[in-house]
Amino acid sequence: METIDNAFTSAHEAVDKIATAASQAVDALGEKGEQLKDAEHRLMDNCHGYVRANPVASIGIAVAAGFILSRLLSGR
Repeated sequence: METIDNAFTSAHEAVDKIATAASQAVDALGEKGEQLKDAEHRLMDNCHGYVRANPVASIGIAVAAGFILSRLLSGR
């Protein structure tokens, strides 16, 4: 009976450790997700500022990028 109790206790401790590790991983992923959202917002703000400050250059960049993408994706 003691062996069964020891096995049960060991299994319970292992499950607790795994649950704690999973919880920590979820917390870390949540923090990284928030950091990525913040970085995305900063990048979009920077892009909007650049486009407002340089509209002609922005159009030129968009046309060049569209041309390059069409060439890459056309299959020729």
